[in-house]
Amino acid sequence: MTILRRFIDNMGRQPLWRRVGFIPQVTYFKPAGVPLAQAKEISLAIEEAEAIRLKDLEGLEHEECARRMNVSRTTFARVLNSARQKMADAILNGKAIRIEGGNFEMAARRFMCVNGHEWHVPFEVMINTPPQSCPTCNTPTIMPIWPWQPGWGRGSPGRRRRGGRNR
Repeated sequence: MTILRRFIDNMGRQPLWRRVGFIPQVTYFKPAGVPLAQAKEISLAIEEAEAIRLKDLEGLEHEECARRMNVSRTTFARVLNSARQKMADAILNGKAIRIEGGNFEMAARRFMCVNGHEWHVPFEVMINTPPQSCPTCNTPTIMPIWPWQPGWGRGSPGRRRRGGRNR
């Protein structure tokens, strides 16, 4: 067996994209009274922040949270527990929290304003600068169009694995 073949055989399964509906505008939190140069830091992945948002901020049940993130209930519980553990460590041990990275796709990239205008936001733009107002009428009252539909997230529907997961 070649070295390359052994390497491929020993590689773990590629993680699946977790669907998120919100990228926070503020991505860094530092404890008061601790100079930035001395602050230890933990990194919270975007999908971990989404799990906290769905469960603790919106108050949804695990089943609904898992459905919205397009993962199994057990995977959602694992992501949520990881996020809570990191946040507890940061709060109780005076560490800074940086929200970045992860393995995710945007759930909604189509938006609608209260005046009925609809538009599509490219994935790269959505990550860097999510829309704050309607590009047609400039109203700040906008909302993502739900439900999510295939093709709106990162990648293409054909690349996603379908088997072995609860939906």
